[in-house]
Amino acid sequence: MDGFLDDTCGGLTELRVHGVHGTPPQTTLHHPHPWRVAGDGVTGFYRRWWPEGRPAGGDADVPGVRRREAYAWGGLTSGGRALALWLPLLPFSLVNLAYFMLPRPSRGRWLRRLAEAALRLFALLLTGTLVGAVTRASVDLFGWQCTAPGRACTLDGAPAFARWLAETQAGEPSRRLAVAALAPLLVLALLWWLGRRTWRRDEQTVVPPGGGPHSRIPLARPRLWHGAAPVWRLRVVHVSFAAASVGLAVAGPFAATRAGLALTVANAAVQAAAAVLVVLPSIARRLDPHTGAAAPAWLTWSCQGLRVAAALTLAATGCAALAGLGPGTAGRQLPGVGAGALQQALVLGLGLVLLVVVGALAVMDRPRGHDPAERRALGGLGAWVALMLAAGMANVLALGLLFGTADYLGEPGVPAAPEPPAVTLFLDDAIWWRAALVPLLALAALAVAAVLWRARRTGSVRLAKRLAHYYGERNAPAVADVWSCAALTDRAGLVLGVLTGAGVAGVAAATALGQFGLIAPVGGLAGALSSVGSWALVAVGAGLVLVGRRAYRDGRLRRTVGILWDVSTFWPRAVHPLGPPCYAERVVPELVARVGRLARTDHDQVIVSGHSQGSVIAAALVLQLKPELRRRVALLTHGSPLRRLYAAFFPAWFGAEGLAAVRAAVPWHNLYRLSDPIGGPVFRRLDPFAAASHGPASDDPVDRHCWDPRRPVLGEPLPEARRHSDYWLEPSYDVAFDRLVRIKTPA
Repeated sequence: MDGFLDDTCGGLTELRVHGVHGTPPQTTLHHPHPWRVAGDGVTGFYRRWWPEGRPAGGDADVPGVRRREAYAWGGLTSGGRALALWLPLLPFSLVNLAYFMLPRPSRGRWLRRLAEAALRLFALLLTGTLVGAVTRASVDLFGWQCTAPGRACTLDGAPAFARWLAETQAGEPSRRLAVAALAPLLVLALLWWLGRRTWRRDEQTVVPPGGGPHSRIPLARPRLWHGAAPVWRLRVVHVSFAAASVGLAVAGPFAATRAGLALTVANAAVQAAAAVLVVLPSIARRLDPHTGAAAPAWLTWSCQGLRVAAALTLAATGCAALAGLGPGTAGRQLPGVGAGALQQALVLGLGLVLLVVVGALAVMDRPRGHDPAERRALGGLGAWVALMLAAGMANVLALGLLFGTADYLGEPGVPAAPEPPAVTLFLDDAIWWRAALVPLLALAALAVAAVLWRARRTGSVRLAKRLAHYYGERNAPAVADVWSCAALTDRAGLVLGVLTGAGVAGVAAATALGQFGLIAPVGGLAGALSSVGSWALVAVGAGLVLVGRRAYRDGRLRRTVGILWDVSTFWPRAVHPLGPPCYAERVVPELVARVGRLARTDHDQVIVSGHSQGSVIAAALVLQLKPELRRRVALLTHGSPLRRLYAAFFPAWFGAEGLAAVRAAVPWHNLYRLSDPIGGPVFRRLDPFAAASHGPASDDPVDRHCWDPRRPVLGEPLPEARRHSDYWLEPSYDVAFDRLVRIKTPA
């Protein structure tokens, strides 16, 4: 190979780990010609290649002495086209986040296990919500209502396939339902394929031994990143439960017949068995890969048996429906659709139980003292809020699909409409009431946005007075506006709490109104809100489809959308196996192995430089290293959300005890800016105004404040604020890096 590339491993290595947005290696290395020296196209380690030969200067790589290396992991979250298929799976990711937000007090273990079992059951019901929405749109709206004699799909202008099915199977509703059930089964097959594909690619890598299998720190346990077996078991349970829900929709209307009743009971039994299995503690238990421990054999056989039973029951239901199950129970809507309202009531009831349990755990886990850095986001109720957000997003997707399907095939209507026209397709009152919540919640969001804007303006005016001494009267307002905007991140928990509370109260009211039929959402203000909400939900669904199509074709948009997965899929699939995969289960083991190769002797040193989400990965990496390897490693983080977001929302993993363990393991410096909306100090915030006048005012050796924007030279304009980016270009970065260097290297 022409040019120059350092492919040695000894000496000093600066190992850079990028943050969100799939930062390319050339940006991370600050070099136009990156060259992959290890890994593959999905995740790889890159170094600088000089095509014109060996360079000179103190920044250049020197074989066997010093080098710069970048680890690129963005291909796991923003590289593949399958990313476009992940967008509807965001509710599943939020459920997994909720598990890691659970408080873990030293006492009350049985209460935590109850919360974890309830979380897994909630996740199962969430799968039922989304798959049930597809089933209802296809089996009820299309197979039962639209293709019935004299209904919308028999009229001129209906889709050709729908007219053919309506005309050829007018007297065989079970055959229509069997054909219509293909749509939810295809969606279920896609979920299974995505889950299995990502499981085999990302969750089979084992962390090298030696990190700390018996550590009191949860983040230091290798089993956290070893989820192959439990994710497989959970996937079997969820797919079986969803398949049985499709079978119930097909067989339920014919329960008056002997065959229909038997199939209905069989599908219900599969769902009941799945619900029993999912609450067992051992179903999701992760085991240390280096102890030789294995899950109970009966558990594996139970999952295998459930999978076979679900497949046989579904096949029998389909065959019997195609053979003909009779006319079925008469009705405008598919008999049994009330089960959807029952499931919604179960979700709300389970949410209430979790509110009580999580609240009790939060009280038991309340930190001692009044240190602001130890405050829990949302008072420790972050797990419950994440669950409610997941349920809310799932309902938005489900309602958008139902209204969109009804609008495409005919016209959506309420069940109480007298002598409806043939084009009307009926949706429950509860669905219309939930649609009426959409414009109300939009108004609430606008009100919260107005309050935040006001808070930003007030904070900006207050900051400008203090910044005038450093930036001057002319520049201080602009800098203060940037800093006050960045500070709004600290109010994220309050905003989420207010909107979630309003949404939960509204859904509870809508469910009660729909279940008891107190008021019909027709006419007046209720009818107007329902109509506006239905159109808004259709627009959301259409927008999601358009974004997905564009993301499939446009790599830049995939990287932008991938930010969602960069943040949410750091955590393993602990309770929901069908969400997007956890990239850390591959990233952390690869980094552990790479650091072990780069720092083989006491004459070698690796300084892990993590930006933004990369700092979170780096902290997890440090705690997985062998004790003798930690002595050869140092940590430099910048733009880090470790304290600001992760310690606040995930205190059991990144709280005071976890961060103190990282600090005790390796030398550590952390750079932050007050203009950064994401990063911040890890231990103690430096007072920049005191430091500007009297020098550094922090007694903590880890955190280092960086002024941003830089103070302008007299007569020059104010430089642009860097906010969350380009920490590698800060002069203070080089200073902090040099302080971490332990071994001597030639100049």
